[in-house]
Amino acid sequence: MDSPLKPSPTPFTKKSKLAKTFQRVIHLNKSTKPLSKNTAFCLQLAPHETKPRPNCFNNTSNSNHDDDGDGEPNSARNRAAAAAFVAKLFAAVSAVKAAYADLQTAQFPYDGGAIQSADEAVVTELRSLSELKQAFFKKRIYSSPPHVTFLLAEIQEQQSLIKMYEVTMRKMRSELDSKESKCSILRKQLDDVVSHNKSVEKKLDYSGQFSILDDIVKLFDAGPGGFTAALRYAVRSVRCFVKVMIREMESSNWDISAAANAVVSKVVFSKGSHRCFAFESFVCREMFDGFDSHDFSLPNEPKDEKRRGFDFGDRFKELKAVNPVRFLKTNPDSGFGNFVRSKYMRLVHPKMETSFSGNLSQRKMINAGEWPETHFFAAFAEMAKRVWLLHCLAFSGDQEVDMFQVRRNCRFSEVYMESVNDDAFAAGEGGDGDVRVAFTVVPGFKIGKAVIQAQVYLLPAVRPDRC
Repeated sequence: MDSPLKPSPTPFTKKSKLAKTFQRVIHLNKSTKPLSKNTAFCLQLAPHETKPRPNCFNNTSNSNHDDDGDGEPNSARNRAAAAAFVAKLFAAVSAVKAAYADLQTAQFPYDGGAIQSADEAVVTELRSLSELKQAFFKKRIYSSPPHVTFLLAEIQEQQSLIKMYEVTMRKMRSELDSKESKCSILRKQLDDVVSHNKSVEKKLDYSGQFSILDDIVKLFDAGPGGFTAALRYAVRSVRCFVKVMIREMESSNWDISAAANAVVSKVVFSKGSHRCFAFESFVCREMFDGFDSHDFSLPNEPKDEKRRGFDFGDRFKELKAVNPVRFLKTNPDSGFGNFVRSKYMRLVHPKMETSFSGNLSQRKMINAGEWPETHFFAAFAEMAKRVWLLHCLAFSGDQEVDMFQVRRNCRFSEVYMESVNDDAFAAGEGGDGDVRVAFTVVPGFKIGKAVIQAQVYLLPAVRPDRC
């Protein structure tokens, strides 16, 4: 009895399934073969379009040359359409940026009308950008003719860039105007503060001078300490004038080091700031020259060495409470006027004055008995006033007055000298170094038996040789 057998799949069935699979693969490869050989920008057609267009725009020159009826290759036309669409897209983005920048500018400072106009422009440009987005999704990127669309998009983009530059310029101009306004306000406030400070300083200076000079007179009556205080008072004005003179030198592009070396030669200053001592030495040497004579060795003063002390006391009281320039204007031929004129001609060289002011008009005014109201001359007149008062104070008593200078290379003596640069002692060990004088800054005085030390600038100490 034959046993029942299950039907097995025939070779024909297996072969038909394999053939179908192979045919599908072959068909797929054929459809994708052009994509593997060429670089392309592919677009799919919308289902409702009746006239099919190429879906791949190759960049190679050997692409398909099928025409659509007007004689232009499809690939070239599609590339032009894509370029025009991209140009429109960039132009739309630039327009949005320009409109938004205009909106930001309208907010600071707040301008309601400008904000509303700029907001409408932003909305309009965003709507145009949205329309381009929808056109891309619906595959409606073609424009006729593409090259005109491309040029118009380029023009629109350049206009948007120009608008952004204009907005930026307006913003920067507004900020500049605001800062200039603030600067002008601050400048006016600074001028007011400086003017107020000058008036207060002038009041304090005059009131301080009265109290200082009154105290000096009391101290002088009690002993030589009053002359020392008056000398320090005068030296402060010398240093103020030297600062003014150095500022004028710097403004006139002088070589300060060369000028200092011309005053005191062959001196190496341990610090750059010490060069001012050279100019103080020069000013003191000229201003105190003739101090130990009754008439200050002035050319037009009467040679009466027996002048009584109360005359100098009267001169002191006459000048101590007034502004020196005002006093000179009302008393141009006084002894003090003769003193100022003589000292100015000796101290301020014509070349120096020409360098500072560009002419010699100030010198001619002083020589003719007129007195300028410049800052430079005001500082000089104040210094001359204090030196004059010191001279009056010194000769108001019956004691003999002598002035002395210390020569270069003299050994330093603590009895007769005071150092203005204590760092000169640093080179010596234990203070036993040989310290020498470079030059005298402020001269010393002998009032009767009392000695007022001279202020000197010292050379570096030399260490003694040791075995």
